[in-house]
Amino acid sequence: MSPALKSHFADYSTFHATPGNQACHYVAVPVIVLTVFALLAQVELFTVGAFTVTLAEVLIVLATAYYLTLDTGLALLMLAASILCAWAGRFIPPMVALGLFIGAWVLQFVGHYVYEHRSPAFFRNLTHLLVGPLWVLAKATRRA
Repeated sequence: MSPALKSHFADYSTFHATPGNQACHYVAVPVIVLTVFALLAQVELFTVGAFTVTLAEVLIVLATAYYLTLDTGLALLMLAASILCAWAGRFIPPMVALGLFIGAWVLQFVGHYVYEHRSPAFFRNLTHLLVGPLWVLAKATRRA
């Protein structure tokens, strides 16, 4: 784990110290990731053979490039999870994805304001929008 990722995780963790907020995030963050990919998969860019490239794949490439600068192992795990979410997201109707996306964000804010009594980390640092999913994955795989 790079010093930069250790620093990001340390900062992010200070905003997610209570068990209630962590539980909300362990559910909401994966749902948000899945639904972002589901919604971005609706925006088709071009076709290569039988595969249509969407904004979901563009996000995967950009996020993976960033994650690789932080930790190769976690980046590859996140790449696999992202590919799975992008694939599954193609089967979720857009209005269902939107409803789940909104519900997951409500759950995030419940975690912060009911349990943590502190605003979300990304209010102070937008990078935490990318750090959050990696933090949840690191916790789930016991790498953080």
